[in-house]
Amino acid sequence: MNCLLSFLYTLVTHDVRSALETVGLDPAVGFLHRDRPGRPGLALDLMEEFRPFLADRLTLSLINLRQVQKKGFTRAETGAVLMTDETRKTVLVAYQTRKQEEILHPFIGEKVAIGLLPYVQALLLARHLRGELDGYPPFIQK
Repeated sequence: MNCLLSFLYTLVTHDVRSALETVGLDPAVGFLHRDRPGRPGLALDLMEEFRPFLADRLTLSLINLRQVQKKGFTRAETGAVLMTDETRKTVLVAYQTRKQEEILHPFIGEKVAIGLLPYVQALLLARHLRGELDGYPPFIQK
């Protein structure tokens, strides 16, 4: 479970980091996560909004639908748990498929592909930081 979650959190973090850079924000300067060399603090801050909605939910779906099973993981001599290539491919395909689904964004009131949510939230954060919005509207899916 932890191996699968960590992998998906990494994918989401990369998507959020790219979105922040696209709107002109430095992904390393965070509010909640302490600044450390090489650590994308702001990307980790913004990624928190997507953990339950994207990564956690997808993890549970993959397991409940038996698309990912115990045999798709191996344990190294060091104790590390590794995903097989076949399982990694299954997870990546499911992640990309999920990102193509559309939802109604709770703040802007428009249909948005899930894969564009990090960009929309990064843009809203940038607008808030530049004084164009009174407050930052976090992404909360009900």
